[in-house]
Amino acid sequence: MKNISFFLTVCLFLSIKGFGQTNDFYDDAETHQLTAPSIEISGEIANPGMVDFSKLPMRSVIVKEDQLKNGKDAFVGAYRYDGYSLYDILNSCILQKKNEAEFPPIIDLYVEVENRAGEKVVFSWGEMYYPIHRHEILIATQVARIVPSKTKELWDLPIENKLVVASDLLTERNISNPVKITVKSFKGKFNIVKGMSPMFAESFTVSDGDRYVETINKLSEQNTSYVFPTVFYGRGRGIHSTTPFEGVMLKQILAQHFPLTRENLQKGLFIITGKDGYHGAFTYSEVMNRNDQAEFLMVPMPQNQDGGAFRIFPAADFFSDRAINSVESIRFELIK
Repeated sequence: MKNISFFLTVCLFLSIKGFGQTNDFYDDAETHQLTAPSIEISGEIANPGMVDFSKLPMRSVIVKEDQLKNGKDAFVGAYRYDGYSLYDILNSCILQKKNEAEFPPIIDLYVEVENRAGEKVVFSWGEMYYPIHRHEILIATQVARIVPSKTKELWDLPIENKLVVASDLLTERNISNPVKITVKSFKGKFNIVKGMSPMFAESFTVSDGDRYVETINKLSEQNTSYVFPTVFYGRGRGIHSTTPFEGVMLKQILAQHFPLTRENLQKGLFIITGKDGYHGAFTYSEVMNRNDQAEFLMVPMPQNQDGGAFRIFPAADFFSDRAINSVESIRFELIK
């Protein structure tokens, strides 16, 4: 009993003397308030309007900001941001897809976020609502530096509220003062054949908009092969298998044709389509610019009744819905 009293007395003394540091590395510095956001939601939803932030929970992310300058990455600073996630902001939106009659799945949806200065960045619906790690895209209203314990370096602090993407390596999608969020489905012509059997695409094409780039029927041996153990689980059918996927990182296949540029990072979108017309939207940044190594694999598959020869495995996703089978085409679009 005396030992406990002594311990509590010491803790109280340390707290009074200013030695109350915890084991949390991310709350050592002062938290600064950013400007209050005012954001409109519109697009393919039944209930457009202004975001009511008073009804949303506060989330927190830690970010090492790094941007492109003169073609090279330049470190900006390390921060903890607090704010409201796009996941929560869009959660109560009633989707009203323009192409729902032809293609009901939601994996072809994407979101444009525009700021007061006219900058625009895009997010796939999948990177907001399918990932294992949720709430990594915030409208930040508070910021704190993550100060190195030895150098005590103090990074410049932002003033305005800002969009923050915790999973991006190069943080070009972190734009200040966002004012508008627009929900869209990808417009395109797709030959959708539900229940196609057999379903086999021996190769897939890569295109930049309407410009043909190449046809791939074999993955280059120069690319490293990776094995990803998984519990493969669908939103509709539940468990599929626990068989590992082995393949090549999708970004290795695409990097030679679609370089890291600020425009691509902010507004690039890949549309990946299977033999049966099933297709999904993937942002350039979530495929090519991750800081969590939760990569997308292009997986060689044997020919069978369900498909082949290539399949997408989205390691970052909780659900298997974006694991497009019998890949027939990958199309890149720059959203204007």
